[in-house]
Amino acid sequence: MAVRTRAMVAAGVALAAVAGFGVYLSAREFGHKLPLPTVARGCVVEADGRVALNAEQMANAATIAAVGIRRKMPERAVVVALATAFQESRLRNLSGGDRDSLGLFQQRPSQGWGTPEQIQDPRYAATKFYNALRKVRGWERMEITDAAQKVQRSAFPRAYQQWADESTVLTRALLGNATGAVACTVGREPAMRGDAAAAALTAGLKLDWGRLETSVPAELTGLAVPIADARVGWRYAHWLVSHADDHGVKTVRFANLEWTADGGTWAKVRDDSATPDRVIAEVFAD
Repeated sequence: MAVRTRAMVAAGVALAAVAGFGVYLSAREFGHKLPLPTVARGCVVEADGRVALNAEQMANAATIAAVGIRRKMPERAVVVALATAFQESRLRNLSGGDRDSLGLFQQRPSQGWGTPEQIQDPRYAATKFYNALRKVRGWERMEITDAAQKVQRSAFPRAYQQWADESTVLTRALLGNATGAVACTVGREPAMRGDAAAAALTAGLKLDWGRLETSVPAELTGLAVPIADARVGWRYAHWLVSHADDHGVKTVRFANLEWTADGGTWAKVRDDSATPDRVIAEVFAD
């Protein structure tokens, strides 16, 4: 009797495992989303839709978008790249995955994507993805999931489409098509402070965007970026807020709006404090 009971329990566990795996496969293949992580502090993006991300995800999304613009890829390419990174890693720079897959796009060194160190550099990984997408004939006319699949060759070819809405919202904001659209709440103890934070922030901005003219504002520790038009200004402003948590950013100001780390939101400033011709970021002092 005891043997029979143990057999029945084992069979039940096996069936539950199979059923659970089936649900997992269905979720990946047919669009039932595995939930994004939620945290006490993080970022909200609102641009004809709403997306909530943690600080790591937001920073990676901003880098993916910036690299796409720097590579002169059209807006739809950024949507495809973000949808791919959502599905492959939930916008996290993973240190492992299926077989030797790594990074934001789960690229494999054994498949010629680069060394493990290269693939885990978000800028390198995004560049490799865009280069591969550019080689796909007619990708601009494809559904997002089909364009992504041509690059990734996933076992779940329809899974990328489930992230189309979130990726479109992020792209609108990060390409500067929305005003004050990225709002992040950061911790009270910044990862960096003072001149070191300002230097790292300036270096990261230039690595993502390419050659940029920047200056050091006389009245604060941080940086200023001159801009030609409002759309470009919001690209940089949203990037700076997206990277606030890992670079100790205290405030970002552009046009007549200012984001602050304390409040985590954008608010209007006095007319005499408006900065229509430049984006200003201040880091926490030493």
